[in-house]
Amino acid sequence: MEHQETLKRWRLILGAEAQQRLESYGGTPLSAEDLLMDSALAEIYGSSDQSGGGKQGGKGISKPHLTRWLGDLRTLFAPMEVQIIQRDAIERKGMKQLLFEPEMLETLEPDISTAAMLLTLKDQVPKNAKEHARAYIAKIVEEINRRLADNVRRAVTASLNRRAHSPIPSASALDFRMTVRRNLGHYDTERKILLPEKFYFFERTAKSAARTVILDIDQSGSMGESAIFSGVMGCILAGIRAVRTHIVAFDTNVTDLTPLCADPVDLLYGIQLGGGTDINKSVAYCETLITEPAKTVLFLVTDLYEGGNRAALERRLADLKESGVQVNVILAISDSGTPCYDASFAGKLAGYGIPCFACPPDRLPELLESALSGGSKVFRPEK
Repeated sequence: MEHQETLKRWRLILGAEAQQRLESYGGTPLSAEDLLMDSALAEIYGSSDQSGGGKQGGKGISKPHLTRWLGDLRTLFAPMEVQIIQRDAIERKGMKQLLFEPEMLETLEPDISTAAMLLTLKDQVPKNAKEHARAYIAKIVEEINRRLADNVRRAVTASLNRRAHSPIPSASALDFRMTVRRNLGHYDTERKILLPEKFYFFERTAKSAARTVILDIDQSGSMGESAIFSGVMGCILAGIRAVRTHIVAFDTNVTDLTPLCADPVDLLYGIQLGGGTDINKSVAYCETLITEPAKTVLFLVTDLYEGGNRAALERRLADLKESGVQVNVILAISDSGTPCYDASFAGKLAGYGIPCFACPPDRLPELLESALSGGSKVFRPEK
């Protein structure tokens, strides 16, 4: 049985041309469901487009066929697999109608890479598909919020109120870790639950923002996913009164997106993915937003490939660090792969005590907590 399953998988990978050879090894014909899966995969990974003699004739998939094809994908494959196949469909086949047709946008599985491509092409989206495109981006925002929002708020509360506690109960200010630690002696082993006798709450004051966070986001094409994650995280931070948040995006020009923080979709649409890179100009603008260096955290989200004045950028970042600003360079925010970045420049910045690293999205709250608490909590980035 295991041998048959292995041969079937190879048949789906290699395509119809391998059927006869695999049968000679003991393989059996594909079932109706397997044939449907094979057909869906062949649309993207088949070789008929290369030979010129296939049924497609080099003209791509018709819209009715494409709609059925997308439906087949969602039926036959897991969501993560659907995302990969969709991405390959766009990249390998140039099927931009996936992004430009309203019914296609409704069918597409939410995927951060596809969202980055859609934002890159947003000015080309036909008028009748613009609302569907925004709805697709809204799904991505919702997914990121589900992953990050609660943990980001918890990280801010923990970092800014690490030592101060209050006798006034407040669910949103609960110091979860201390409450658990101080009540471990009240663990009910039979019911396997903790029965706290005392709860600990962080002090909530009416002071002005205790920290300023500046997100300076590279919007060159290679930083698409990172720009989306950092933009949404910035909107989450903007909703927390204890932190003063600025969101800046740059290519060769600098755009302050802070006024758009109330709507993450509007903010993401304000990012112009693609174009050149002048990091130095952007950091110079960010300097104008700093009033208390010791209470400011700068997250520079970039691969460090500077198209402007690299020597001036190096001096500027070193001066910011020297003044007391917590400077962190995030080379990429992504779930997969080692980022491509200017390693020599990253090494120079590390010499000034400026960390440069990639960060998986789910570890952003940990990074934020470490930075806001003045580095007292060590953040160990992915290598």
